[in-house]
Amino acid sequence: MGTVRESVEVDVPVRTAYNQWTQFEEFPNFMEGVEAVEQLDDTHNHWITKMGGIRRDFDTEIVDQLADDRITWRSISGDTRQSGSVRFQSLGNDRTRVELVMDVEPTDPVETVADWIGVIDRRVKGDMRRFKEFIETRGDESGSWRGRVTPG
Repeated sequence: MGTVRESVEVDVPVRTAYNQWTQFEEFPNFMEGVEAVEQLDDTHNHWITKMGGIRRDFDTEIVDQLADDRITWRSISGDTRQSGSVRFQSLGNDRTRVELVMDVEPTDPVETVADWIGVIDRRVKGDMRRFKEFIETRGDESGSWRGRVTPG
């Protein structure tokens, strides 16, 4: 299993960065290989991704979410096994550190090779840079969800 960790500092308040990250259906705008995300309810999302020409469909469940602090998820069905957390730390009025940690378990030879040669790591690093550009260019969030999801 590969663990990917990446952080960026964005020039927006923590509330803005967090609120934008709750807009899962916007992820294709800055995440490479994410073709679509459909939010099924407050804690479940259906993803369609593509890597190396192979399309993946899977569902995730948010297992912990605290406004302006963190969102933690895990895959629950489909052809992708992953879990992760994104954390938000205020660095002042208009600056936020966003840190993403993901554990990805390759499920086939293509994913195994992609993990081994660093494709997944590079993709996540690029996604975080693009999130920074996306939110800073917008200047504000496209929406928000400020509910609480508690573990267990």
